This record gives sequence, C-alpha cells and structure tokens, in this order.
Amino acid sequence: MIRRHRLLAATLPLVVAIGVASCSDWRGPNSLALPGTVGKGPGSFTIQAQMPNIDNIQRNSRVRVGDVNVGTVTDIELQGWNALVTMSIDGGVQLPANATAKMGQTSLLGSKHIELAPPTDAPSEGQLHGGSLIPLTSGSAFPTTEQTLAALSMLLNGGGIGQIQEITQTLSAAFAGRESELRDLITQLDTFIGQVNDQTDDIIAATDSLNHLVEQFAAQKPVVDKAIATIPNALDVLRKERDTFADAFDRFGKFSALAADSTIRTKDSLVQELKDIGPVLQSLADSGPALTRSLDFFATFPFPKSTLDKWIRGDQANLTAIIDLTLSRLDSSFFTGTRWEGNLTELEMQWGRTIGQLPSPYTRSNPLTAPYHFDQGP
Repeated sequence: MIRRHRLLAATLPLVVAIGVASCSDWRGPNSLALPGTVGKGPGSFTIQAQMPNIDNIQRNSRVRVGDVNVGTVTDIELQGWNALVTMSIDGGVQLPANATAKMGQTSLLGSKHIELAPPTDAPSEGQLHGGSLIPLTSGSAFPTTEQTLAALSMLLNGGGIGQIQEITQTLSAAFAGRESELRDLITQLDTFIGQVNDQTDDIIAATDSLNHLVEQFAAQKPVVDKAIATIPNALDVLRKERDTFADAFDRFGKFSALAADSTIRTKDSLVQELKDIGPVLQSLADSGPALTRSLDFFATFPFPKSTLDKWIRGDQANLTAIIDLTLSRLDSSFFTGTRWEGNLTELEMQWGRTIGQLPSPYTRSNPLTAPYHFDQGP
C-alpha cells in the first residue's frame, strides 16, 4: 500500500504538468511529442505539404523516404478543403525542392505514413530545406486498403467475372465447326499486323507530315478566317451574276460553233497555205548563221558589235580599209541597172586594163592620168 501511494505521488505531478502544458491542444496521446521519434535530432528542419486528404494520418506518424524513416508528422491543419501537414525531417535528408508527398501504408493492415520522393515526371530542381512547402499538385495518396477491397469486390461481384463462363460458352458455340476459318482469320490477321508493323516508319512519317500541314493551317488561321468570312459574299456575287454568266456561256457556245464552221470551210485553204509556207521556213533554216549575223549587224548599225571590240584598243582605233576606185568597180557599184551601166567599164578597157587584172604594162603610166586615144583599143 505504501509503495502504491508513493508511485501515485511520484506520477501525479508529471501528469498534472503534461495536462497543464497541453490542455489547450489536447487531441489524445498522439498530440504529445513522443520521445525517440525520428526527425528531432541536431540539424533537423521543418517542412510542410498540402495533401488532398490525410485519411488516418495522425501526429507522430512516420515520414519515409524509400522505406526509411526520416521524419515525423508534427502537426495537421485544415487549409480550405485540403490538409496542411507539418513534418520534422532529419538534417541528412537530400531531396529536391519539387519533391512529391504521398500518403501510404506499410502493409495491408499496417500503419499510415507520408512518403517523400523525387518527382518522376519532371527533372529535379533545387534543394528541400527548412520552411519548404510541397504544393497540392505534388501531393497524392496510394490506394487504401478499403479502396482496394472495394475495387476487388466490384470486380468479383459486378465486374463481369460471373459472366466469363457464359461468354466462353457463347464463343465456343459460335466457333464450333469453323475452326479452319478461324485459323485462317488468325493467319490473315497476323499477316496484316506484320505488314502494318513494317509500315510503322511510313505511318509515323505520314502522321508527322499531317501534323506539319495542320501546323501550317494553324499558322494561317487569320487568312483562313478571312477567306471563310469572304466566301459567303463571293457566293452572293456569283448568285447575282448568274444570268450574266449563263448569257456569256451561251454566246461563247455560239462563237465556238461559228469558229468550227469557219475552220471547216477554210480547211483546204489553210492546209495549202501551210504547205506554201514550208519552203519559206526551209529557206530561213538554210540561211543558218548568216541570218543571225545579219541581224546582229542591223542591231548595232553602223558599227557591228562583232568587230567593234577588235577596232578600239585602249585610246587607239585600228582600221584596215581597201578602197577600190577603179572605173569597173564604180560602174558595178553605182550604175548597175541604169542607162550608164557598162560605160565606165568599157572606158577602163580602152585604157588598157583587163577586168580582174592589173592595167596593161604597155601604158607605162597610171591609166587614170595617161592621155586617152580613141584608136588605142583594149
């Protein structure tokens, strides 16, 4: 009895002290900071995470990273329609600033905990430190035992498991006696799938081309919108001018009929003209480069371009000229076809010159200056 009273006397002040210290926030034993919990040592820091729900998470619940306890839940608050969980983490924990927080369960009937992990759908950024807040977008929860059992119950009871036998029997009845057709169908499907698989690169290329085409249409959206807005007005104009178009097409038909009739009537003449123009074209073709050279001369008259670059050399001009002032040359150049044609040539022959040869040596002087004798003969 005495020992019992002594034990009561020793524990009573402790209970009173605890009650006085936490009477304003008493929510059961889990509201007290339990000794020996993880995340309370030197270098520890505090972070917060917004969670969509916390289920049975309580204060002093464990915080884990890869199945290792690294901290403890110190507080849970209501923040709008979500929960704000405060956690104390060991100082040696290295996590990115965009880490995720998930509510998990150690086993089917195990305790609840908060699982911290690097992001799986984005690269890691920064460093998780004291005062960091994991946003609601990075907070989630693993399926609970109740959800798993409910899904399993739905699958077994109302998910179609009971109809498997009926489905099997129906398929057996449908394929009875058609085994060869079914086997052939499977073979054809296998061939088809193989061909589609061989065309995978082409299908991907076609899809990419279609994607580029759609991108081009998207880039030209203002132009397409304007065209779509303009088309109704254009159609209205066409509707108003329908009678004019019909009359124009009718007149064009009549013109075509007249043109066809004229062509039929003048067919023989047209064919003959084409035959007659043939020799002319042949002559032009036979002229060869002479025609083109003559055209080049007329385009640059009086200085032919083909020889102009050989004439002027720097500040000098080269000129080679042969001037023929014989009477026969003057006669053939200026009097051909006139009443005086041949007179100068006859006179030159009387002076002793033979056409195409030098003057006769017997004159012994310039035939242009030697005295003329009517009886000297050619």
